[in-house]
Parts: sequence; C-alpha cells; structure tokens
Amino acid sequence: MTNQSVGPERSEVMNFIGKDVDAIANEYLKPIETNWQASELLPLTSDTTFVADLKSIQEDASNHSYDLMVVLVADTITEEALPTYESWLSNLVGVDQQNNNGWMKWMRSWAAEENRHGDVLNRYLYLCGRINMKEFEASTQFLISEGFNNGAGNDPYRNFVYTSFQELATNISHRRVATLAKRDGNALLSKICGLVAADEARHARAYMNFVTRILEIDPNGLLLAFEDMMRKKIVMPAQCMRELGGKTNTFSNFSDAATRLGVYTALDYIDILKECINEWQIENVRGLQENGEKARDFLMALPDRLTRIAERATMPKVEHKFGWILS
Repeated sequence: MTNQSVGPERSEVMNFIGKDVDAIANEYLKPIETNWQASELLPLTSDTTFVADLKSIQEDASNHSYDLMVVLVADTITEEALPTYESWLSNLVGVDQQNNNGWMKWMRSWAAEENRHGDVLNRYLYLCGRINMKEFEASTQFLISEGFNNGAGNDPYRNFVYTSFQELATNISHRRVATLAKRDGNALLSKICGLVAADEARHARAYMNFVTRILEIDPNGLLLAFEDMMRKKIVMPAQCMRELGGKTNTFSNFSDAATRLGVYTALDYIDILKECINEWQIENVRGLQENGEKARDFLMALPDRLTRIAERATMPKVEHKFGWILS
C-alpha cells in the first residue's frame, strides 16, 4: 500500500483523534518514574548476593522443557526487534515526525515502554545458562535487519487493527509462559513474563481505543480495513525470524513449539478475532455503504469458518533443534 492508495480522509480522521492522544497516553501508559525496570527484577553484579542469585536462576531454569526455552527465546527476539516496529508505525499517515505531533509522541512513549521487555528478557536469557547467546543475538540482528511487512502499508486504520490484534497475541503468549514457569517452580521468570504481559494488555486496550474512535468517525473505512487485514491474515512480527546458517523456517518451527505447549495456537487467533469483533461492536455498526455491509458480513462469519479449519489441524510433533538452546 502506498500513500496514493490512502485517501485524504485518513489524515483528517487522524488529526481529529490526535487532539486527544495525550489523554489516551496518560490512561494507558505509566509514568517512567514509577514504572518497573529490568534492574529491579534481576540481580546486579554489584550485589553481594549476585553469585548465589545466579546459581538460583540457573537451577530454576534447568527445570524448563526444551519447547518452553524455545518459546522464551523467540518471544525475546520478537521484543528485541522493536526498532522495526517503531519505524514502521512512525511512517503512518497522520503521524508527523518532523513536527512531533501527538501521534508521534504516543509512538515514542509506547516504544519506550516496550523497550523494557527486550531488556529484561535478554538479561534473563544471559543469566539462565541455557542459551547460546551468539546464536540468539544473531537471530535478533537478522530480524531487525530484514524487517517485516504486516500488509498494512502506511494506513493507520489497517495498522491499528494490526496492533490491537498483535498486542493481544503477545499478552497471551507472555501470560502463558508466566503460567508454565510458575508451574515449573520458577517464580522469577513467572513474575517477569507476567509484568511484560500486563504491559501488552494495556497497550492492546490503547490501540483498540484508537480503532473505536475511528469507527465513530469513519465506520465504513474502518470495516473495509478490518476485512482486508483478516483476508490477508494477521502475520506475526517475527515472521522473518531465522537462525545462523541460513535456516529460513525458524518462525514455523517456533510456532510448532508454541502450539505443542499451548502458549499460542490457532484457537487463540480466533479468540482474539472474536474479542476485537465484540469490543468494536462490529455487528451493530451503522452508517455503512454496501461494501461496508459486505465487510461486516465477512467478519461476523469468519470466526466460525476459522474454527472449522482449526479443528481439522493436527498437533505438530516434529521437534526442530534450535541453535539457540544449549541444553
């Protein structure tokens, strides 16, 4: 999608909503002064208890399954690729980097909160003793270098549908890892992933709020954007993830591990779609043109169609050996 394919009404809607972005940011973002930081959650080398704390972290990490460590690494790589996501969103119609408008301030503040996720998870992986850090770091560099295409171009409507969906998905993934870590007796990792999940939930609510406001102004345009994103399917931001040695199906192998663990499955994708449909009250949207009505019909029928497909899927059994994991 190019600038030419996004009409001037997008800019008008974004400018109108942008007047309230500061208030929205205050509702869904936390003050830096009171927000958690990675240094509060993990031991510092200056601590007199550092050696004992390190031993405890490594003992607890040894209890986790291979698949759980794979998912934890892939989730971390996804978080570490934040520069790609920020630069993508900063290019949306209505986001003015040069004049630092309200939307640009939101993007930077959102990115600042998200940045903590990669920090804390990266440090945990470094300390836990089960990760080949060079392999992990190379995969992170590959992902940032190669970027991604979410199919939304510079259209804010499509991108806010995407970010709403994606933030809900990352919330589920981190929350499930937190639950599994707790089950394995790892209270520290459970706390870390729980805090990250809570951030993702707040961010999801913010982006869903943006979509709600767009619906109030341009319901037909938003439904067409929503339909288009769902026809393309919401692709995960780490779709281009790969390992050293040129392996290009890393994301698929990671997804298999996440499915086996129940961390994120096709049914979760459907549940997120249902949540979006319900939150935005798609069934009750009025003022639609004929193409908007058809888009709504497609969206309302989609969860059942996807459920029938998901029910026929089989559990992936082949375990790929990742270069990331030492043991």
